[in-house]
Amino acid sequence: MTTLISQSAIWKQLQAHQQTLARTRLRELFAQDQHRFEQFSITASGILLDYSKNHLTPQTLTLLLQLAEEVKLKEWIERMFSGEKINHTEQRAVLHIALRNRSNRPFTVDGHEVMPAVNAVLGKMRQFSEAIRNHDWRGYTGKPIDTIVNIGIGGSDLGPRMVARALRAYQSPHLRSYFVSNVDATHLGETLTEVNPETTLFIVASKTFTTQETMLNARSARQWLVQKLGNEEAVAKHFVAVSTAKQLIIEFGINPSQMFEFWDWVGGRYSLWSAIGLSTAITLGMDNFEELLAGAHELDQHFYTAPLAQNLPVLMGLIGVWYTNFFNTTTQMVLPYDFALEHLPSYLQQLVMESLGKRVTREGKLVDYLTCPVIGGAPGNNGQHAFYQLLHQGTQLIPADFIVAIESQYDLPGHQAATLSNALAQSHTLMQGRTAEETKAMLLAELSVSSATSIQQVEALVSHRTFPGNQPSNTLIYQKLTPKILGALLALYEHKVFVQSVCWDINAFDQWGVELGKQVANVLLPALVGENTTQLEAFDASTRGLVEYIKKSV
Repeated sequence: MTTLISQSAIWKQLQAHQQTLARTRLRELFAQDQHRFEQFSITASGILLDYSKNHLTPQTLTLLLQLAEEVKLKEWIERMFSGEKINHTEQRAVLHIALRNRSNRPFTVDGHEVMPAVNAVLGKMRQFSEAIRNHDWRGYTGKPIDTIVNIGIGGSDLGPRMVARALRAYQSPHLRSYFVSNVDATHLGETLTEVNPETTLFIVASKTFTTQETMLNARSARQWLVQKLGNEEAVAKHFVAVSTAKQLIIEFGINPSQMFEFWDWVGGRYSLWSAIGLSTAITLGMDNFEELLAGAHELDQHFYTAPLAQNLPVLMGLIGVWYTNFFNTTTQMVLPYDFALEHLPSYLQQLVMESLGKRVTREGKLVDYLTCPVIGGAPGNNGQHAFYQLLHQGTQLIPADFIVAIESQYDLPGHQAATLSNALAQSHTLMQGRTAEETKAMLLAELSVSSATSIQQVEALVSHRTFPGNQPSNTLIYQKLTPKILGALLALYEHKVFVQSVCWDINAFDQWGVELGKQVANVLLPALVGENTTQLEAFDASTRGLVEYIKKSV
């Protein structure tokens, strides 16, 4: 795209339409159309999307779909599914969809069919996970493995951690899992106090086996294990690697037969479907892991084949563009009313902000429009007692996604009805609000007042207890969080992000902003440990002063 999308005719039409529509409140849109839910809801892959509580009309959708045509969204979807190197800054294909390709349709990268290699790794994961679960693989002292510690960071941690938590109800009762990511010694140190070296398996997840945080944690865990078990040979029985760096793995002490491969066309934040998911394959069982893949594959097929106007990821992506660029919203809330999804907001923070937090187009031009919201959120009902006050009576327009299970993974009488009533109440109240007149009538009815003094007190309270409403939201609802439904839900958000990246003409699959901080940290590390201070001269006075203060304090 040679010119910015913001200069296009359709963009200007959307701007004009927003100015007109902004005069109509959401409660008015519902009053005008009693069939709004039926008109603005759609179901696919076991997930219902209700997008009726949004600032949109049929005309809005028509214009947004014209925007999708303008940016050639269908062509970009085809390019991704065909294995084209759409991650152009790294010259890589983007084929996480191949990892969950249950139909086994061919996917080609650089003229090579990738599915045989994908299936081989899945087969190896099944063999190894079953060996752990059946006690055929044992630790150095002969005891069976009962604890899995995944050592990784970013996509090698957030994805598997989120899936393990979401599907804990499906986990083997004889296995438990931990996830270590932070280089702060507290994270690994606390984990090591809770595990038994004789029965613990460490999975080191690093493609290059050089990631600073991961390898520092891995080396410390290795040292701890050898100290506890008294022999270097124990490493081979208690460590496996998800990596491609065979020689470094051998030097670490891991048998190369216990190396699980993945490929450069698998981005970190899209890698939970690969061997990065080994920890979850072990604890959940490979059958459940493959159900996760199947759910994602089903949503992939929907995204690939459904018309844009009936396409869940396309609709969610376009609605996100609508708010970010035409209502100038800067925040998006993710509100799962399914406590198993408590880590989903953190997972989506990486998926969305690492993918869309870009300031230049694919051609390197500075954009003149917003490209990414800040993702926040927490499980309901917890969030209601934390930040919902801002949503209800703050000064910002903040779109939200309510994610709701009809059935819990655990059947405790009364709990799910309470959860559902809160979810529906919050989405309704955020949209509907309560006017000053309604608030005054309510207060008068509550107090049953007639004296002038009491009426004055009511008048003073009205503004404090009025709710402007007009806050938009989507509701995603499914029967029960199963591996298959979770797979579909995650694929839905992945493709939503891709849709937005196409609309904004940015590369969603690189993350150069992550790299600079790593490079600078590698320069500062020698100065902090006293090995080299000459390079500090290149830093600002604040950083130099902080380094000196820290060195004097240790």
